[in-house]
Amino acid sequence: MGVSQGGMIAQHLAIDYPDMVEKLVLAVSILKPNDVFYNTISRWVELAKTTDYKNLIIDTCESTYTTKRLKLYRLIYPILSKVGKPKDFDRFLIQTKSCVTHNTYNELQEIKCPTLIAGGENDKIVGKEASEEMAKKISGSKLIIYKEFGHGAYEESKSFNQQVIGFLK
Repeated sequence: MGVSQGGMIAQHLAIDYPDMVEKLVLAVSILKPNDVFYNTISRWVELAKTTDYKNLIIDTCESTYTTKRLKLYRLIYPILSKVGKPKDFDRFLIQTKSCVTHNTYNELQEIKCPTLIAGGENDKIVGKEASEEMAKKISGSKLIIYKEFGHGAYEESKSFNQQVIGFLK
């Protein structure tokens, strides 16, 4: 199972080691960067380059969660923006570069194992279309779009864990 960038990594594992992957879950991920993704990553890279951790955390939360969840998180932004601040942003920039260069478009159809793809209708980081595009490329995959959620669907949906467990059994 891979969520977001982890889904990008999971795609490569399933493609490169098909005998080792019996079932695959890809949640709020992409097969290649799209406009929604580029816009979000561009903002984050600029914030990281200026070491603006506070606004990077805020933008990440605002792009990920529903208004309901944000009501809680907005109260703790001052704390979140002080906890976990990296000494430098080199690792973050390396990770964003790996996301921007990720592209399995011409290989994804090689995934033959049962695959569950989960996305959020209101995903402001990769867009709902990213999940739909992966589902079209992986034959026989099962697609779930969580209507009321965005990129945080895997955290916010009460049924996500049950869906995954049911799929993996």
